[in-house]
Amino acid sequence: MCTWSIRKPFKIPINMKKYLLLLAAFITMEGQSFAQLKKRDLPVVYLPENVSVHFVSPEPIRFVDISVKAISGDLPVPNILRIHTRDSITRFNDAVVTITGEKFIAQYRVVLCQDDHDGTVQTEIAVESSDCRPLDNPEVGLSQPELKANALRLLAMRPDDKVEKAKGFGLQGFLYHIYTLGDYIFLDIGFRNQTRLPYTIDQLHFSIEDKKVTKASTIQSVEVKPVFVLQDIPSFDRYYRNIFAFKKLTFPGNKVFAIGLSEKQLSGRTLTLKADYKDLLHADVFPR
Repeated sequence: MCTWSIRKPFKIPINMKKYLLLLAAFITMEGQSFAQLKKRDLPVVYLPENVSVHFVSPEPIRFVDISVKAISGDLPVPNILRIHTRDSITRFNDAVVTITGEKFIAQYRVVLCQDDHDGTVQTEIAVESSDCRPLDNPEVGLSQPELKANALRLLAMRPDDKVEKAKGFGLQGFLYHIYTLGDYIFLDIGFRNQTRLPYTIDQLHFSIEDKKVTKASTIQSVEVKPVFVLQDIPSFDRYYRNIFAFKKLTFPGNKVFAIGLSEKQLSGRTLTLKADYKDLLHADVFPR
């Protein structure tokens, strides 16, 4: 059996420590054992010689194994595995393709078939929950689908109360909610444009900065990147609202968590929301 690495430009950098952790999780699946699996019991996927087959995963793919060298594969995007035969000369009867996500493992029996002249071969395979078994991966707290589901729950809440707010250049910014769930912090952020000029976002920047800055001091800023963003919103006319998830973080009382919005247009309108550490400490736990 051979394990392939994703070819450039889709190569997934996995160091040895992460690889060993993933293998450990591989072995300690909840109530499951690889020794109990039989190839004849796996879902069958047909692979024509002249067609690529795509597996669509509900979450980013972390690891792939293909049992024969006659099949090549890559990840055009993080949640899609594309496979095809390397050439028309090398033959094989069947193969096992193993797909590991953040919290699942799925295996398929791939069978070589003749050219798909009549167009009946299924070229897009959805990785269904019925094909998956749970995977206890110590590297992953919440999977991408879980982060999205909780972000949608937060978006559905009425933004009545405001933890922090700011205004300037005809803009208003609001930090509506802060919720924690396990090792994650969810921020509910909104902006209101009170001008007639549409706002095209250059970037929404998150950082930990000094609370007070004197003329003689050097500004210290540490960028913080979210692990999940619910919506990709490049611009807005009147109103913007989005949910961001971060790994839990700590910082001293003389620092603030800054949320900076900047504009692409020449007008260059900017606005910064600032949250104290006490705001994060007093965050509510996500309701069940």
